[in-house]
This record gives sequence, structure tokens and C-alpha cells, in this order.
Amino acid sequence: MVALAFLAACTDTALYDHYQAVEKPWSKDQVYYFTFDIADNTPPYDLTLEIRSNNLYPYQNLWLLCTEEPPVGPMTHDTIECMLANDYGEWRGSGISLYHLGIPLRTRRHFPHKGQYTIGIRQGMRDEQLNGIEAIGLRIEASH
Repeated sequence: MVALAFLAACTDTALYDHYQAVEKPWSKDQVYYFTFDIADNTPPYDLTLEIRSNNLYPYQNLWLLCTEEPPVGPMTHDTIECMLANDYGEWRGSGISLYHLGIPLRTRRHFPHKGQYTIGIRQGMRDEQLNGIEAIGLRIEASH
């Protein structure tokens, strides 16, 4: 009975969880797209941006330019600052030489329509070519 409860607690409840390896170096022109379906637009969802970086990343933060294309209506744009290290240069998240950090993108997000959504992410740093970012991902799960 305890083992069954443990397995239920470990079950992944993500509606969507996908990573894409970032081409090195990450060019300002390179956009990574994440397309997912919302079959039930009644409950709120949490969207988490997943970033995998390494020791070669030269900055404390990472600016991302994001777009969201809904099944109905206009595309929206947002700029997000991701703090990858603290003020002392210590990397946030988990890992030793490859770091994984989940950053809340939207919490308790109500999708207005059922259907296919696409989120585009590109780097918005001043560098034309950006080193040190290994992968970018998106995780969507029902809010609790």
C-alpha cells in the first residue's frame, strides 16, 4: 500500500514537457518553438521555462524574447529576465557543471481557447552569438 502511494506521488502530471538542444553558439536569429494542445481550457495551468546551462555561460542573467501564438486571436510578445546566478556568482538550480533551472513563466494561466498553442523563445542578450546555454524547455502542468 505504501509503495502504491509512493508511485502515485512520483507520477508525472505534466501536460507537456519538452526540451530542445540549443545550437552552439545560440544566434540571436535562432528561435525555438514549443507547440502543445490545450484540450481542456477550464483549469488554470502553470508554465515553467526550463534552462540548462554550463560553466561557460558568461553572465548572471539571460534575457529571453517570447511569443505566444494562440489558436484564435493575435500573437502576444513578452520579454523575460532569467536570473541564472546570484550576486556572488553562484549558479542557481541543480547540477555541478551542467545546471538545470526551472523559471515560472506563467502561474495559474487560463487559456482562453481550446486548441494548439505555440510558444517561441529566442535569446535577447546583446551578444549576437551566445555560449553556455545547452538546452531550453517548456513544462506545462495543471495548477494545484
